[in-house]
Amino acid sequence: MSEPRDDQANVAEDDVDRSRRSVLAAAAATTVAAAIGGVRTVHAATPDPYAEPDNPALPPSDMVLQLDKTALVVIDPQIDFLSPNGVTWPVVGESVTQNNTVENLERLFRAAKQSGIVTAVSPHYYYPTDKGWRFEGGIEKLMHKIGMFNREGPYTLDGFEGSGADFMEQFKSYILDGKTIVVSPHKVYGPESNDLVLQLRKNNVSQVLLAGMSANLCVESHLRELLEQGFEVAVVKDATAAARLPEGDGYAAALTNFRYVANALWTTDEAVRNLLG
Repeated sequence: MSEPRDDQANVAEDDVDRSRRSVLAAAAATTVAAAIGGVRTVHAATPDPYAEPDNPALPPSDMVLQLDKTALVVIDPQIDFLSPNGVTWPVVGESVTQNNTVENLERLFRAAKQSGIVTAVSPHYYYPTDKGWRFEGGIEKLMHKIGMFNREGPYTLDGFEGSGADFMEQFKSYILDGKTIVVSPHKVYGPESNDLVLQLRKNNVSQVLLAGMSANLCVESHLRELLEQGFEVAVVKDATAAARLPEGDGYAAALTNFRYVANALWTTDEAVRNLLG
């Protein structure tokens, strides 16, 4: 007689968890509704605010991939960033959809596997102890408030599958193939707190194709650290996206800095062509 009661309890807990995530997503949507409208107004006045400049001042890229030294690094390919079920979708969904970010990330994963290059994922998780931080930046506060990337703990997968911290389903066959390197989680934006650089060095990687979420936060922070560590880095600009808030359009901000500091800024088409020929 106890088993049916346990099953009913589990179902009830699942229902509560789903309801909680729905409430959090709805709250986030309310917070940014005005922001999305404001950004659209800007876009209406500018045909393509993300277009490359007609007359660039910076020299063109001369980066050429050497596949035996190249890795694809994908940051935060997780539900909370890339799915309508994720808690950040109200602020990033328009950018993800516009860039075809999910589809482009899958194309990169597929091309990386076909070409045989090293593939690595740098995920983002928060454990209960991370909620005890004594100071945080604005986005950190927001992420903790809405329960982004929450996990029960570092040594358990209870409640992980299908949660916002889980990988997107269409990526799992590439990530969980026993060959992709899944490094320890980064906790703020960059890879300084995880083992990404160590894993790349141990695989004799010197060139990185960089993609994932989100453009002006974790992607840009990974880019800057990898450059400081001596890697040659190409950012895949339509395999990322960012939030649009009253404080600014994160994707537009990231593109400016990608153009300034990356060794190359490619589309997914260009990246796949450079991988597969």
